[in-house]
Amino acid sequence: MRQAYFLTGTDLEVGKSLIATGFLYTAAQSWDMKVLGMKPVVAGSGDDIERLVEASNVEAPRHYLNPYKFDEPVAPNIAAKGVEQTIDLDHIKYCFDEVRGRADLVIVEGIGGFCAPLNDTQTGADMAKLLALPVLVVVGLRQGCLSHTLLTVEAIRARGLPIAGWVANEMERDMMCISETVGTLKDYLAEIPLLGFVRYQDKPDGRTLVKQLSMPD
Repeated sequence: MRQAYFLTGTDLEVGKSLIATGFLYTAAQSWDMKVLGMKPVVAGSGDDIERLVEASNVEAPRHYLNPYKFDEPVAPNIAAKGVEQTIDLDHIKYCFDEVRGRADLVIVEGIGGFCAPLNDTQTGADMAKLLALPVLVVVGLRQGCLSHTLLTVEAIRARGLPIAGWVANEMERDMMCISETVGTLKDYLAEIPLLGFVRYQDKPDGRTLVKQLSMPD
């Protein structure tokens, strides 16, 4: 059965690409699935889409996998305006539809947090709703993540989207009260599957997560 998920994070720089590639490697190596990663909008370094392409074992045209790429590492709506472009969600949906049938698993990685602005009126939340996919949430474990996580989950549910699971990703070495923080998240997110607890990595590599992540049902 073909599966697709929208992967978001509780903030920017919480390891979305690490976890996205981890799921792709896990599905490919442990389940012998054809997998494909897509990141519709990139602002700044193109490393994220390169990692997704590397973790994919089927090919698709780059302009479908990453229809919008901006050089400036700023909010995507601002980056687009800087080069006199507008991010069109209908075009992103078209690109997704073009690649969806190529793989058993497609993971669509969002940009920034769930509600990051994409144009003057629409955010990443609108993109997720248009794609109508179950959502995977990457929780960046650092100070302030409890509130960020609960707000993210609330925003996803407000759009009527199912949450397929969440992953705890340790962002700070020796974070204070990390066990208590994860325990609190488990209590508040008791009805959402915890798919992995990824410990801090000096050099993040999705290939190391094959034994650490559980695939969503």
